[in-house]
Amino acid sequence: MSFEIVCFDCDSTLSRIEGIDELGRQSGLYDELVTLTNAAMNGSLALEDVYGKRLSLIKPDKKQVTRLAELYITEMVEGVEEVFSTLLTQGKQAHIISGGLRQAILPLAEKLGIADDHVHAVDVFFNEDGSFKDFDQQSPLARTGGKAVICRLIQEQGYSMVMIGDGKTDLEAKQAGVTVIGFGGVIQRDIVVEQADIFVNETSLVAVLPHLV
Repeated sequence: MSFEIVCFDCDSTLSRIEGIDELGRQSGLYDELVTLTNAAMNGSLALEDVYGKRLSLIKPDKKQVTRLAELYITEMVEGVEEVFSTLLTQGKQAHIISGGLRQAILPLAEKLGIADDHVHAVDVFFNEDGSFKDFDQQSPLARTGGKAVICRLIQEQGYSMVMIGDGKTDLEAKQAGVTVIGFGGVIQRDIVVEQADIFVNETSLVAVLPHLV
């Protein structure tokens, strides 16, 4: 099947890292953050039960978020640039839908040729001195079901749409009638293997292309 709108998760899909966990590593809280992230991505805890808790533990400042943005790019999954180049050449809409921090994801999106308004993630706010102030607590992407909400917002009448990602939150797109391709090239989660419409576990993201075009 060919899809006109192609949406991607970011963490463990476009990049090999989990952004919040890497912020935790910078703060010496990596192990604690990984446990919370995996609980949410595997479906054993609701996202809203861990999202604010993780950020309140880390309190990432502007410099940390900038370093994270650089890490997203240096740790890009194999084949990502080829996939986006192919899709954009074919005139398809490409979006990033992530529960990660928007300011950290925007430079990666720019490198891939994705406009800022096609990046759907959670804004973080800083004080004047660059210290952490808050995150957008109203963002659908900071709670369960948020990716379905965003998918409904960007769907166009008569256009077919697909979501590609590694976690339980990506499966939520099915609630909006969106096809879900599970990507296990970085981490393979049982719930995604079982519930995705299609599952790909090659290390290169190029493996999803035959399912998109």
